[in-house]
Amino acid sequence: MIRPEQRVSVVTGATGGIGRWIALGLAQADHHVVLVCRDAEKGHALTDWIRQHAPAASTELRLADLSSLRAARHLGEQIAVAHPRLAVLVNNAGMFAARRTTTAEGHDIVLALNHLAPLVLTDALEGALRAGRPSRIVNVGSSTSDRARIDPDNLELVRHWGMVRAYGRSKLAMMMSTFVRAQRLRGSGVVANVVHPGMVATGLIREHGAIGLAWHLMGPFLRTAQQGADTPLQVALAPDWEAVSGVYVKDRAVVRPNRRALDLALVDRVEAASRTLVARSTVVETLR
Repeated sequence: MIRPEQRVSVVTGATGGIGRWIALGLAQADHHVVLVCRDAEKGHALTDWIRQHAPAASTELRLADLSSLRAARHLGEQIAVAHPRLAVLVNNAGMFAARRTTTAEGHDIVLALNHLAPLVLTDALEGALRAGRPSRIVNVGSSTSDRARIDPDNLELVRHWGMVRAYGRSKLAMMMSTFVRAQRLRGSGVVANVVHPGMVATGLIREHGAIGLAWHLMGPFLRTAQQGADTPLQVALAPDWEAVSGVYVKDRAVVRPNRRALDLALVDRVEAASRTLVARSTVVETLR
């Protein structure tokens, strides 16, 4: 059971890859950890696994399919009611796909899960993060964003979709929105940063055929999920990161992001386009 003085953290995509190790690290730091998962069976297995490694861990399970912006919004609202003061939000859930598919709300699923859902969820939890200050938003990025290009008028890649292009663009858009939020929250006691965990052997790529085989063969040369969780946990917990905001982090160090993430005019256009896509989903939800 959560203690009154205990800090509360939220981790999305907690059942696999680096997510489970991030959740464990937060639990071992005596945080009450809200585990956001899509699959109940995997969620309960994760809870058992955390308690095996940290018998005194305090956790709770929240089920949501974050490819739905409606689900992301409702999840955030529910968590904010249950926990009006939050210490850490780790937006870790993400996906890589070999072909373009759209969600029930009409969004490219890669952009929805990697960028739009974290945007919506963080919006819903921002009040609780402000109330829990000093608090931190840690968004898990990717080195594919380092060379990505982005067109605010074609965020969902309706034209010229490609699997690496879609993934890199979604992570670059997420980075841009993180920097916008960090600037807006400056002085509030809430920091927001993007963290690249390194090339990690996880289940991110679930495709069959040549893509899946190549990822499998690369496995022995990649970081383990536990190693990949190291930098996100440092940024989420270490005192040195309490006042650092609006930066891109690799291997515990601030690095220069894609130059496009520093182009203020372009960032503003991408943020506006992202907000328009989110608003479109709100209209769809209202009409139902």
